[in-house]
Amino acid sequence: MAYYRRAGEVPRTRHTRHPNPDGGLYYEELMGEEGFSSDSSLLYHRNIPSAIVDARVWEVPDQTRTSNAPLAPRHLKLHGLFGDAWKNTDTVTGRRLVLGNDDVRISYVAAGAPSALYRNSIGDECVYVESGRATVQTVFGELRAAQGDYIVIPRGTTHRWLPEGDEPLRAYAIEANSHIAPPKRYLSRYGQFLEHAPYCERDLRGPEEPLLLDGTDVDVLIKHRGNGPGGIAGTRYTYPQHPFDVVGWDGCLYPYAFNVADFQPITGRVHQPPPVHQVFEGHNFVVCNFVPRKVDYHPESIPVPYYHSNVDSDEVMFYCGGDYEARKGSGIGQGSVSLHPGGHSHGPQPGAYERSVGVQAFDELAVMVDTFRPLDLGEGGAAAEDPSYAWTWAGRGPRG
Repeated sequence: MAYYRRAGEVPRTRHTRHPNPDGGLYYEELMGEEGFSSDSSLLYHRNIPSAIVDARVWEVPDQTRTSNAPLAPRHLKLHGLFGDAWKNTDTVTGRRLVLGNDDVRISYVAAGAPSALYRNSIGDECVYVESGRATVQTVFGELRAAQGDYIVIPRGTTHRWLPEGDEPLRAYAIEANSHIAPPKRYLSRYGQFLEHAPYCERDLRGPEEPLLLDGTDVDVLIKHRGNGPGGIAGTRYTYPQHPFDVVGWDGCLYPYAFNVADFQPITGRVHQPPPVHQVFEGHNFVVCNFVPRKVDYHPESIPVPYYHSNVDSDEVMFYCGGDYEARKGSGIGQGSVSLHPGGHSHGPQPGAYERSVGVQAFDELAVMVDTFRPLDLGEGGAAAEDPSYAWTWAGRGPRG
């Protein structure tokens, strides 16, 4: 992250002795990005963080992908993927791959069971909480997660998800092969949010204090680069002591939460393009959110999007609240995902263009991922598809 935080006890000067109460030393670990050339934090462990007593293969959830062929816009109904099975499903191993390419993978889960300890050593994760509540325990401390929260977890962070309450935790997981951060144009050259940014440091919630747990022979699931589908493999490490043993840390790299309700929408006299809705970016993809807002105030404006052929991108929209004006009449609702691939000109459903004239506000909530390489369907996406969606603009099926 772009600014400094500190939790617990750390020595006055980095890389110096940090005595523990038993007369020994705490063990300093640097967690950093881009080979000591980017953001990092220093964590102080009670135990040696490199110590493991076992390593076994972990079979990661199905990562197979199939091409979007023939090229078509698609509608995926994610709420039908789990049924009552959510009660025994966890937020890590229960994820079902919806869409993916070699830069980013989008999965969905409805969970009620606690997850194992887990870390993604391929890239950062940005998990959007559609509904439900959870505690996310991490090696840095705890985060509370609730509806509308993005939980951004840096690569290599050991953590676990603990759902709470009687309803499923519904989570939309964006897993990068890179880092995920606020757009560079929102930040000063030193990393502070600028005045034109739609959110700022006050809106970000990081761990407030260390989380210390005891235990022996503790398993951690690790997703890492390998020769499996999509270049992904899994390993189960066993640690002699619990890895949540950090007595203090400081730095600019840590997990944090940001709630979509704190995003300040940017509007104009006429329809604004998707970059004004951007919230995060990764390598070869961006994340945007469309929030309830006043819309265009030119007297002749058409508030819904114009038809567009974004030739360099695939566009994925996850509909997670309100009523999305441009998609009325298409069958899209809460929990839907639309995929509009590069090469297909897309825009509002029939009638939406005309109906929007004179509308002053939109009550809609959606998370969009635009990728700069084509997306494939994962097994979850294929299982959730509504096969009639591609023909909704024409009003009839193939050669009908």
